[in-house]
Amino acid sequence: MKILMTGGGSGGHFYPLIAVAEAIRETARQEKILDPKLYFMSNNPYNEKELFDLDIQFEKVPAGKKRLYKSASNFFDYFKMGWGCVIALLKMFIIFPDVVFGKGAFASFPAYMAARILRIPIVIHDSDSVPGRVNAWAGKFAYKVAVSFKEAAEFFPKDKVAYTGQPVRKEIREVLSTGALEYLNLEPNIPVILILGGSTGAQIINDSILNALPGLLNKYQVIHQVGKANIESVKGIADVALEGHPHKDRYRPFDYLSTIALRMSAGCASVVISRGGGTIFEIACWGLPSIIVPITNSNGDHQRKNAYNYAREGAAVVIEESNLSPQIISNEIDRIVLNENISARMRTATEKIAKKDAAHIIAKELLKIGLSHENE
Repeated sequence: MKILMTGGGSGGHFYPLIAVAEAIRETARQEKILDPKLYFMSNNPYNEKELFDLDIQFEKVPAGKKRLYKSASNFFDYFKMGWGCVIALLKMFIIFPDVVFGKGAFASFPAYMAARILRIPIVIHDSDSVPGRVNAWAGKFAYKVAVSFKEAAEFFPKDKVAYTGQPVRKEIREVLSTGALEYLNLEPNIPVILILGGSTGAQIINDSILNALPGLLNKYQVIHQVGKANIESVKGIADVALEGHPHKDRYRPFDYLSTIALRMSAGCASVVISRGGGTIFEIACWGLPSIIVPITNSNGDHQRKNAYNYAREGAAVVIEESNLSPQIISNEIDRIVLNENISARMRTATEKIAKKDAAHIIAKELLKIGLSHENE
């Protein structure tokens, strides 16, 4: 059996594919199915180590991006998109997978087009409250559609769509508490705030936290993922802001949190501050209260819609970028961390969003479709 995966060039698209690939490998072993051959088709491999570890063969195809604003790049990208479809069709014909699983975005368009022409079954998954343009188009002819937010179901044919939740990698689904304080060099019995701005950090969140630090560190410890490009400037500003502060060692900035550091940070955190992307579902799996600061001008406004749909379940509060002042963020942290009833309600609410079996549900469906297609 051959299963081809495809998705855009961001972690929000790539890592759910990895979670499903893990589940495919595990499910195939459990059900004594011959280990499928896995492929990843995109314009870049994103994380070659992850692909290597799961024995996933990368197939490179060009991909053009259609921007919603005027740009000369749109003209050239039409040709790139067309050429990508030709390359994808040739590669898809040679591989001829039994099923294609896609996460959407512009890099998945050539693979979707090739699979449609060759009449290969397509299963898509969408992580947002409102699907992107490529997934909205593919949903019209996809064999099955899985969604992370139940609100997204209305954009797809009712007989095809399933609310599975978000596939989250096995290695970060569960928190690590044992040894976390020692590993992260934290004080016992002092609440921890975990701030996640993504791999590149989030400048507006960084600025607000830095301004609020002197007050926060009187009551809390702060683990702050600031992004590799920002680490030196953040450290410099923090050193100035905290000069002479009795608790300046409670601030722990990181350029990037490794998997074990992330799980341990989650294991000792009282609240998480994050953007409104796929990290929402990791926070839900961890069962932690959160403050979500969505990007104001994200594509299709999907981060704001994700954030408010998540908050509507009671698991988080949303602070708009325009309202993100040091005072407001400090007040929200106090309201959540210092009120056990609020914190407990938010933790309980995460259970409604965290679908820890999402990857396995999708993997089983892919194997089922793949086996039936293989036997035709």
